[in-house]
This record gives sequence, C-alpha cells and structure tokens, in this order.
Amino acid sequence: MELSVFNIKGEDTGRKVTLNDAIFGIEPNDHAIYLDVKQFLANKRQGTHKSKERSEVSGSTRKLIRQKGGGGARRGDINSPVLVGGGRVFGPKPRDYEFKLNKKVKSLARKSALSYKAKNSAIVVVEDFTMEAPKTKEFVTITKNLKVADKKLLMVFPEKNNFVYLSARNLQKAKVVTVSDINTYSVLDAANLVLTESSVAAIEKLFNA
Repeated sequence: MELSVFNIKGEDTGRKVTLNDAIFGIEPNDHAIYLDVKQFLANKRQGTHKSKERSEVSGSTRKLIRQKGGGGARRGDINSPVLVGGGRVFGPKPRDYEFKLNKKVKSLARKSALSYKAKNSAIVVVEDFTMEAPKTKEFVTITKNLKVADKKLLMVFPEKNNFVYLSARNLQKAKVVTVSDINTYSVLDAANLVLTESSVAAIEKLFNA
C-alpha cells in the first residue's frame, strides 16, 4: 500500500511511502488483539483493593447470644459477617493481575491493529519535523492542517521528541509515542494514526528484528 507524504502545512510533498504488507496488510487476528488488550489493561491495574475479614475487624470477641433457642442465625461475636459492621466474607485482597503473553502473539496483535488502521484509511504520513519549543497551539495547528484534529490521534516518532511530546501533553485527544512504545490498545483507541516518514521504516525494522 502506498501513501502520500504530507508536510506540517497539510500540503502533499509529492513523495510516497510504501507500507509493508507483512505489517500493514495482514488478515487481522481478533483473538490475538483481545489477548493483548486484556493483558495491557490487566497490567495497569493497581491491585491494591482490600476489605477487612472477620479477624481484622476491631470489636469485642464476646459471644452475643446463646447458640440455640434464639430463633435466629447462629453467630458469635460482633465481628460476624452476618451483622452490620462485621467482617466481609471472601473479600478482595491485594493481588497482581499481570499475566504472560507470548511475544509472537503480541506481535501478531500489533500487526493486526496496524492492518485495521490501514484498511480503514486511518493512517496519515507526515514528513519528519521537530519543534523549537513546546507550543501546544502550534501542535494543534499541525493537526488541523493534517485534518486529524477532530478525533483521537496517535502520533508516532522513531525516537523521543520532547518538544512535540510536551506540546501534545495537555491535549486530551492527542498522544505522542515512539515506535518502541507502540501497543495494540493505543493504536486501536486512536481514530487516526499519524506516522512520520522515518517512523514507517523504524516500524518495519522493529517487526523484522
């Protein structure tokens, strides 16, 4: 697939880049995408939830009522789970939600996500650029020129570009990442994928490594 290269003014430079069909043109695997997104969201969970069980609630251990003959449920002290203010039965405990996913599955998932974007014509290629200082207004102008300002966008650079990153940091619908930080969730979450000219080659190098 060939795409035109635009400059930051939104003008066609006349150059074209060819997207590798082995990365941007495969038949997407939805199950691989599901597993990768599931792992990504699971890894973000803090897992610090905690409720007190019967032995951890502060209260007297005196037996409140007789064992039998009261006509009600059997219960011991005031910390019993059947009473208001008592401990919780099988409540949540701190845990780690991370799980392992094979590298080939993750790679297939990212290729599938990129292929979906290519299939939906949601990829824009812009020539390499930088900014002399962090200016959010200037970044917004660039996105408007490229006609990607209205929806969520993911802009990918081959290497870290601090000024561009800082310019987009306060924008809710914009995210700037490097090629090595591309993940399935971010690609699918964005309506438009903006690649710099050199990042296309970097993505191909990453997946062929």
